[in-house]
Amino acid sequence: MATVTIKNIRGESVGNMELDDAIFGVEINQHAVHMAVIQYLANKRQGNKSVKTRSEVRGGGRKPWRQKGTGRARQGSTRSPQWTGGGVVFAPKPRDFSFKLNKKLKRLALKSVLTDKVKNEKLIVLDSLELSEIKTKVMAGVCTSLSLDTALIVTDGVNANVVASARNIPSIKTAGINTINVYDILHYDSLVITKDAIEKMTEVYA
Repeated sequence: MATVTIKNIRGESVGNMELDDAIFGVEINQHAVHMAVIQYLANKRQGNKSVKTRSEVRGGGRKPWRQKGTGRARQGSTRSPQWTGGGVVFAPKPRDFSFKLNKKLKRLALKSVLTDKVKNEKLIVLDSLELSEIKTKVMAGVCTSLSLDTALIVTDGVNANVVASARNIPSIKTAGINTINVYDILHYDSLVITKDAIEKMTEVYA
């Protein structure tokens, strides 16, 4: 089992903790991680682009000129695709880009990125993270004490003061153990997680 140092919000070491190899010591599966990222990005797509086809464009009911005798190419409507103001051929329509992944594959991807953070010493474990008031300056001080560049902060449950205090810091994002995802863990340089959150995560994913 890997052992990590537990720190407080001032960056001081207050103990050690052993991590469960079933979550933080698995063999990294790059394919699972890739698929999890692709799914996350696909599910975020709005897919609401909509363009009118020739049947939906207003007007064009009358034939612009007679079929023969004018010397021009025959036309049936001024709303055909070749006309200015006409409809679009194979116009894009609202659609859903999301897709599902096997539950085991999603868990394997999550465990893989958590293992990667441990191997690269980018996992920081806090004894607790409690703020008595909403104060961005205090949260910025915590980040400075922990030498964080960009970080995902994971807590056990929703801590309203922590979430609100970190909201205005562009390089910091907060999440609960039930809302973390592979993309965010990869996107941010460091993963900061409380001791209670690790224990809860072990119960859920081990």
